[in-house]
Amino acid sequence: MSEKSTALIIGASRGLGLGLAREYLRRGWSVVATVRSESGQTALHELQKSYHALEIETVDITKPDEVDALFARCRDRSFELLFVNAGVTNDPQETVDQVSTEEFVRVMVTNSLSPMRVVERLVECVCPKGMIAVMSSELGSIAGNTSGGWEVYRGSKAALNTLMKSLVARRIADTRTFYVVAPGWVRTDMGGPEALLDIETSIPGVVDALEHYRGTSGLVFTNYRKEILPW
Repeated sequence: MSEKSTALIIGASRGLGLGLAREYLRRGWSVVATVRSESGQTALHELQKSYHALEIETVDITKPDEVDALFARCRDRSFELLFVNAGVTNDPQETVDQVSTEEFVRVMVTNSLSPMRVVERLVECVCPKGMIAVMSSELGSIAGNTSGGWEVYRGSKAALNTLMKSLVARRIADTRTFYVVAPGWVRTDMGGPEALLDIETSIPGVVDALEHYRGTSGLVFTNYRKEILPW
């Protein structure tokens, strides 16, 4: 019997990350999923009671020393998938001239810089034909920004997309598949109760989209419907 594929999912204590962990477990994968060390007992810990193939690790991706420590614990393993799920926002109505410097930095560090540090540090833990994805947003599309709003959040996700493009350009001969993924507007703590999608619709679509584009060279900007999005 062949060995199970293993996914490393960063940021899985709740919401989209928890949904990713659950979906891959349902599909027969082994999953290593992370929470922040101060999270305590989370829904991910409850999920572990039903799936022996789930391991829980701790990392705060905004702390480089914790990312280094996670790499040290994982460096001898091989993953089919690394998926970095991270996202915070400020008040969506707050314009860039209104946001404080501290709040701007918080959103940018969490949504752009920290996910990229994780990818840079852990890329070699992913097998040569594996997949590396970060959770982005349709709001990260510059071409698609025709309505405004969510200015700082949009900027952080556009920055994430650009930084992933730069990484892939540097690694032009890399045989892994790289993605920035737009899961849609989902009813989570961040998405809010008025969001159009539930996790049970979005996340299986995200997983299917990753598999659909596996083996594609360059960086794939896809949504949960397998549609390629404009930069």
